[in-house]
Formats: sequence, structure tokens, C-alpha cells
Amino acid sequence: MNRIIIGNGQFMQAGTLLKDMGIAGKVAVISDDTVSELYGAQLQDILEKAGFEPFFHNIKPGEASKDLDNFGRIMVFLAKRQFTRSDVIVALGGGVVGDIAGFAASVYLRGVQVVKIPTTLLACVDSSVGGKTGIDLPQGKNLVGAFWQPVMTLVDPTLLRSLPEGIYRDGLAEVVKYAAICDAALYDLLPYDLSEEEKVISRSISIKEDIVSRDERDKGERQLLNFGHSFGHAIERLSGYSLSHGRAVAIGMALMAKASQSKSFCSPQDAGKLIGMLRVLGLPIDCPYDAEDIFQAMLLDKKRQQGNITLVMMHAIGDCRLHSLPLSEAYEVLKLGLNA
Repeated sequence: MNRIIIGNGQFMQAGTLLKDMGIAGKVAVISDDTVSELYGAQLQDILEKAGFEPFFHNIKPGEASKDLDNFGRIMVFLAKRQFTRSDVIVALGGGVVGDIAGFAASVYLRGVQVVKIPTTLLACVDSSVGGKTGIDLPQGKNLVGAFWQPVMTLVDPTLLRSLPEGIYRDGLAEVVKYAAICDAALYDLLPYDLSEEEKVISRSISIKEDIVSRDERDKGERQLLNFGHSFGHAIERLSGYSLSHGRAVAIGMALMAKASQSKSFCSPQDAGKLIGMLRVLGLPIDCPYDAEDIFQAMLLDKKRQQGNITLVMMHAIGDCRLHSLPLSEAYEVLKLGLNA
């Protein structure tokens, strides 16, 4: 079961917390060049003082690194250092690092322990919780992966102080998502200042934990967490991943809010509130692609089943619902969002 620890300064306790979990032996720290330069030496010192033997493997920053080649290199890295099931992988970084390190942990020796230390807001509130892991193929995002829960997720908001503003804003898109799907009170906290940051992160994680605990394998309710993602992932792919995940999801949520209003599922007021908050938070709402291109990219969506796809549509702030639609109807929903 994933133990989630949230608090300023908890990064400095990483070694002690691992020992308290009964973890011993070698530690493979998977990170990226940027994060490792910021926090790698510090984490090495923390782990060594706690009696661990850390080994570091870095990838280049960015979605392009979440591929088969880098996955293979991680496998070889672990094998050359004779990692065993009693050892642990630590993912130090954002969503890309967490996804590829988590997937490596799920398949190396048919499964080793993984610990997540997220260093972006998006990873803190979303990708480091829930157990989804994966890598991308040229044909689409996260088409290869596994459900593999970390034994611990250590969220230290002080690590977010080194983030460029734009990357921090990416995570705000996921916070808006949680507010939209089931927590109007979280919406009312936005935008927040740093004194409320830990509260917002904790609430976002709690929402995801609650949903995942009832549907770990993404067969039903967990699909609510895909609000804005069916359109967003397609937009992200069309951009060649030059458009970040958070920004693509923000556009996807804006499209879905407009489409939901057009279908009379939600009021103009609630659709406007969602889109207005995205603007206030400095996130994009306008889509640079046409319906046909987005729809073709959506056909690779993991949520598609034969001739249907499940879309998350907005009924109010705090009330999103699943709608399983034939692909032809999903295309019409997309057009409604683009044309509204």
C-alpha cells in the first residue's frame, strides 16, 4: 500500500523514512539531468547517511525521453548493478521520470519496490499517486505500461520552489481538474497563495486516493480523472509534445466545458467559471488544431473500446460524469467544443 507523506522539509528525512518502511540495500535513483543537478548530490548524501548504497541513472528532461530506448537503458542499468527484489527504485523528478521509473520497477525481476519523490506540482498532485506507469510509443502516449503502486510517495512542497513558473502552472491544470470533477470547495480555494499550497496539494491527493481506492484498474469511476485528457492527450500528441501536458489538458477541459454547455449538461455560468479560472491561472483555453486532426489522434486513446469511447463531461463545478459514446457522437462533442 502506498504511504503518502506530505510536508515541507520531508525530503531531508528521505533516508530515515525508507528505513522506517523496512527498506534496506541498494537504491537506484532514476532522475533527469535538470533535477539531478538540483537535488541529486543532496539525495545521495541523505541516503548514504542513512546507510543506503545509491546509484544514479539520469535521462534527458521531457516527454521524448519516455520511450523504449530509455526504458531499455534503465533495465540494463539495474541488471549491471545486480539489483534484486530486496532493493528499491527511487523516482526523483516529474511525471516523465515517475512514469518510466515506475514502469521499470513493475517489470524488472517481475516487480521491485518503487518510491516516488515528485519535484513538480503536476507529479505531486497527480502522476505520483495512483499506480499508473508507462512509456510512449510513436503512435501514442502511455500505450505501454502497468499498474504498479509505489510503496511510498514523499511530497515536499519546498522542492517546487526551483520550478520555472510555466512548469508550476502545468500542475495547476490538474488541481482545476479535481475541483471540476468532484470538489467545488477546492475550486473556491483557487487561486491560492503559498500559505495554502500544502492544503491544496493534500486535498488534491486525497481526491485521487479516494477514487483510485475504489477503482484501481481504471474500469469505472477512475475514468473521471481523465476530464480534459481525451482531447488533451490528442492535442499534446499533435504538437509533437512541444505543448506541455498541463497546457494540453487545460485546453481539453475548456473544450469539454464548452461542449457540455452546448449539450445543456451544464449551465453557461459553470462552464464560464471553469474557463475563467483557467485564464486566471495563466493556462491556455484556445485550441490550435481542427476537429479531424484531434479526432484521428483520439483513436489511439486507451479509453477507446471498439466503437465507443468514454468522455468525461461536465454537469457543474464539482460534478463531472462519464458518458460512453459511439465514436461518431464523440466527434460531434469535439466539434461542439471547438465551435462554441
